[in-house]
Amino acid sequence: MKHNKIIITLGLMMAAITAHGQTSVVSGELLDSLTHEGEPYATIRVYKGKKSEKPVAMSTTDMKGKFSQTVTGQGDYLVVFSSMGRKEITRKVKLTAAGGPINLGTLLVQDDTKQLQGVEVVAQKPLVKMETDKMTYDVQADNDAKSNTVLDMLRKVPMVTVDGQDNITVNGQSSFKVYVDGKPNIMFSSNPSQIFKSMPASAVKNIEVITNPGAKYDAEGVGGVLNIVMNHADGQGKINMNGFNGNISVTASNMGWRPSAFLSGQQGKLTYSANVMFNQGKSSGTETEMTRTASDGSQMKYYQKGNTHMNFTMAEFSLGYELDSMSNIGASLGFTGFTMKNDGHPTTTFIGGAYGSTGFSYGNEMTMENVNKSFNGSIDYQRFFNKERTSSLTLSYLFSTSPAENNNRRIYDPLPTGIPLTLSDLYSHADTRGTEHTAQADFTTPVGKGQTLSAGLKYISRRNMSDSKFYDIIGGNEVYNATNSVNYTNTQNVLAEYAEYSATMGKLGAKAGLRYEYTWEKVENEQNPSANFKKNYGNLVPSASLTYNISAGTNLGVNYTMRISRPGISFLNPYVDRSNPTVLSYGNPDLAVEKSHNISLVFNSFTPKFMINLTLGENFANNQIEQYSYFSHGVLNTTYDNIVRSRWTQFSTFMNYAMTKNTRIMLNAGLDYGDIRSERLQEYNHGWQASAFLGLQQTLPWELKWSVFVGGMTKKYTLQGYGGGFNMFNTTLSKTLLKDKLDISLMYFVPLTGKINIKQYSRGADFENHMNIRIPVHQIALTLKWNFGNTKKTFQDHKSKISNDFQEKNDNQQMNGMGMGTGSGM
Repeated sequence: MKHNKIIITLGLMMAAITAHGQTSVVSGELLDSLTHEGEPYATIRVYKGKKSEKPVAMSTTDMKGKFSQTVTGQGDYLVVFSSMGRKEITRKVKLTAAGGPINLGTLLVQDDTKQLQGVEVVAQKPLVKMETDKMTYDVQADNDAKSNTVLDMLRKVPMVTVDGQDNITVNGQSSFKVYVDGKPNIMFSSNPSQIFKSMPASAVKNIEVITNPGAKYDAEGVGGVLNIVMNHADGQGKINMNGFNGNISVTASNMGWRPSAFLSGQQGKLTYSANVMFNQGKSSGTETEMTRTASDGSQMKYYQKGNTHMNFTMAEFSLGYELDSMSNIGASLGFTGFTMKNDGHPTTTFIGGAYGSTGFSYGNEMTMENVNKSFNGSIDYQRFFNKERTSSLTLSYLFSTSPAENNNRRIYDPLPTGIPLTLSDLYSHADTRGTEHTAQADFTTPVGKGQTLSAGLKYISRRNMSDSKFYDIIGGNEVYNATNSVNYTNTQNVLAEYAEYSATMGKLGAKAGLRYEYTWEKVENEQNPSANFKKNYGNLVPSASLTYNISAGTNLGVNYTMRISRPGISFLNPYVDRSNPTVLSYGNPDLAVEKSHNISLVFNSFTPKFMINLTLGENFANNQIEQYSYFSHGVLNTTYDNIVRSRWTQFSTFMNYAMTKNTRIMLNAGLDYGDIRSERLQEYNHGWQASAFLGLQQTLPWELKWSVFVGGMTKKYTLQGYGGGFNMFNTTLSKTLLKDKLDISLMYFVPLTGKINIKQYSRGADFENHMNIRIPVHQIALTLKWNFGNTKKTFQDHKSKISNDFQEKNDNQQMNGMGMGTGSGM
């Protein structure tokens, strides 16, 4: 009997242990109800039977809104999802003795208006969504977006730097691709800094920095992809709501003004949006001093005080229609216009060496005008093959054309007699146009639990034309100079195919892809048919990434990608720019495709109050395209060639700390070491370069929002020298009135040194060049924005499925307009 009691007791204990010890895994994903974007770092609490003070299990969603919660036990449980400013979601689950997986599927979370208005929340909405291969900066979550330009906001974005002349680098590289809502715009890629300093940040929702584009992305862009997501939702989920909303804003400053308007809405299955903006800006009094010393001891001294005027117009219209629950169609139209005028009266002095101790001087009146336009349109069809929308086919077509013209006029003052230079009044006019047709098909499907396969085809037909006419001004008449003129056409057809496999295995995630691009290229020179040529080439581009989720808010990743950069028409064009008689600039039609490799180690960690990103990378290329200069017959010649072997070790960090519910501080910093050399030129350069920007955002009494942003960067190295650093201080004060209908912002910007002072240095085998640039930038700006509509929701908007990065490598950072984005972006 005693033994029977022992056996029964042991049996009951084993049954209890078994009942208590069965493990179930509750999984799914939490998405925004409108945008269908993942809800990162939402809190998950699991309660036994009913809500109590202490949950039996607790975790958070990952950066994409996915969750996988382990629960030990059996019976009835409550799973509760909560996130700042969101309605709480509760799901009942029944755990069995067998345990195993329980998939809750997709849960849609909505804003909680009462919580947003009446409850104190200690945590703050994160500014940055961090992934091992992509960073997303939430522009609308940054209060400075009400008064700043897009260029100003880029200074806060991880992996992006903007120097004192508004030159942009992504992932440490000046070669990167820009697209807007997945739609290419040639003008954005060729003039990013000038356009971004003209765009109000309030028109942008997110800025995405894709540092490790996978096989699905085009192979172009050494530094990666910079995606500007305009201020509308970008998902394709169904919305059961009719209505509209929008805003009208205007900014006025001592350096210009900019109005903008936005509207989005839905009626039944139809969604629509419109974005219109205009900017008129100016920058006056920029001084440039340059001294060039030749090997014979002669010097050229140059001085100019110039002015810049800029106009920018952008309009975007889009429609989306849900054909049924499994398919949708969308279309968009866009226009961008940009005009920049420069004027000045430079003076040039030659002295020493062959020019003697007295030398000679001359001056001239200079005017330059660049007029750029871009038109684009797209149509997309998307079909889903399952209710989870994880299997789909997308068919897309995109058309874009970008006409532009460039006018230069130089009229000399009366020249001294006997000077050894041939100087004559001149005028040049260049018409260029780039036209593209793109067709694309993308297919994505799951191939197993946690596994996805993507594949696609893409074809681009591009035609670039440049008609550059040169005129000598004789007796006040413009006389055509056929010898110095060039009519040049470049056609390029690209066929690409890719396949990419991704898998999630517990805490480990992996992605590997392969992309092949074949290019047919032809160049025709009307004035010089002997210079015509054809070339065909293929590029195989691999990519891979491995991510380990240490916890729900912490991950570690290793990325590898190969990128290419095709030389565009501005690099290939042999036309000689003679607008400055002391400097001749021209392209090189023999340039080859630049290939680069990037390996990076990424660490991300996030809590509701603190987030940090640490990235260590190595970028190297053996045939980098570099602009270089050499001295010939007393004139500096500037052109391009595949002559550089570069090695860059890069470290960057982004930190964000919500000290209290009213205080946030952030840091965006980087440190690089570069080794740049060219055997052909027998040139070598190396050194450290750094940048650091520190921001403070504070909510004051009466709900006044105050921010301060301060920082700078050191000089940046090139093959033949360096470009100087800069520093800045920016502060903004804003207030929302009339039940969130009216936003008022006041912004002030100034360099810490009073003016932006940039020192540049370059040298060659037989010359040395020093340049000093002083840019007066003191700006105060007032912004008023009126919000209207019958709903606060931003509706779904069509976004082209084409992420077209087949943009030419251009000298896109210098448009002869200098100054901060805030300085000439108003």
